[in-house]
Amino acid sequence: MADHCSMRRMHTRTLAASPALAPLLACGALASPFKRPRPGGMLKTPPTRLVLPGVRIDLAKLAAYERVCGYGVGADALPVTYPHVLGFPLAMRLMSARTFPLPLLGLVHTAVEIVQRDALPATGEYELHAYIEGLAPHRRGTEATLVTEARAGGSLVWESRSTYLARHRTEQTGQTEAPRKKAHAGPPSGEVRKPTPLPAIAEWRLGGDLGRRYGAASGDRNPIHLHPLTARLFGFRRPIAHGMWTVARCLAEHGVPEAAHIKAEFRAPVLLPGTVTYAAKGGAFELRGGGERVHVAGEVRPPA
Repeated sequence: MADHCSMRRMHTRTLAASPALAPLLACGALASPFKRPRPGGMLKTPPTRLVLPGVRIDLAKLAAYERVCGYGVGADALPVTYPHVLGFPLAMRLMSARTFPLPLLGLVHTAVEIVQRDALPATGEYELHAYIEGLAPHRRGTEATLVTEARAGGSLVWESRSTYLARHRTEQTGQTEAPRKKAHAGPPSGEVRKPTPLPAIAEWRLGGDLGRRYGAASGDRNPIHLHPLTARLFGFRRPIAHGMWTVARCLAEHGVPEAAHIKAEFRAPVLLPGTVTYAAKGGAFELRGGGERVHVAGEVRPPA
């Protein structure tokens, strides 16, 4: 959580409507070449909190999202990942702004943490908040933590923390990591025990158009997800699935109680088309590819 002093210094800006994503993507892309963090340089966290009041759910858009993610269509409550979609334009507004010190192009979504305190009615009215909680050095660059909140009747009912990594040179670049100490107890002869894979539950064949279908339902039309040609501009031979689609699809299969605390790490991109395996045990879940490669690892547990 951000400290109270920093919250008092935060400037709140209330929006009249949800920002359009396409212009934000374009502006962020154009500004990216001019944002080059230096190794050891100090980066300032933008002090802006965006607020969007009076948000009502477009039930047709919600149904399209539910279909592409595997949720049941027409439920009375929102899927646990849907407030992320509602708040994504606010997040993009923050990350494409000149005051955000990291380049939007190449920014990698590495993890998400969601806390839902109760079921969110699909017919409810919400107030969305978004702000950058902080910037932190990472061995491969800089991480930004972006907070999105949904409030109803003045109460916080849903919140998420998304971690994004901007890769760039750091003071650690080129340094040799110190050798790790051997554990006092472990397998003989230096063997490394691999964690036991979670039991496989289902296999999903993902079409090459999945990124376009999810982009149409969510509004996130990042070119890395849409076509092979645009994905190659970012170093991928094929488009990749949206990280938030992968976690939403897993949670749709897993099932989430009305109140829940969810954590998920995006460990490797899912190339499209492709085949993945959903695995789960207890509150833990995984999305795996060929060779037991883990794409997403997460857990669902009761909120604290």
